[in-house]
Amino acid sequence: MPLWRLFYHLVWATHDRQPLISPAHEQILYPHIKGKVDFLECQLHAIGGIEDHIHLIVSIPPKLSISNFAKQIKGSSARYLNQELANDNYKFAWQHEYAVFSLGEQRLAWAIAYVENQKEHHATGEFIKILEQTEPI
Repeated sequence: MPLWRLFYHLVWATHDRQPLISPAHEQILYPHIKGKVDFLECQLHAIGGIEDHIHLIVSIPPKLSISNFAKQIKGSSARYLNQELANDNYKFAWQHEYAVFSLGEQRLAWAIAYVENQKEHHATGEFIKILEQTEPI
């Protein structure tokens, strides 16, 4: 197996930025994403978000493209939430786009803290605008 040290910050939003991720939904969504990341043989360093978007800090091996990773995580998690919440008349969907930023290892701890504190950053308005975008300007 090759040696690799790759770190990415991914962010994507719910369809039309609808507030579809309640705290109760996080309790279902986040563990599922963690399991899928593990299944893909990637490493999840952090996950966090608010009602209308999610951030992941991940290491993705070179054998898996970033776009394929995002597609699999988004598709699997939307399907899972819709199955788990089928009785709630709930329809979950992600937007098609996503953003990805590469990280140097020296910025990994900072990125993890940023993602883990998403709710606080948004409550105080102290978020980093470029890291919250999911579409080109």
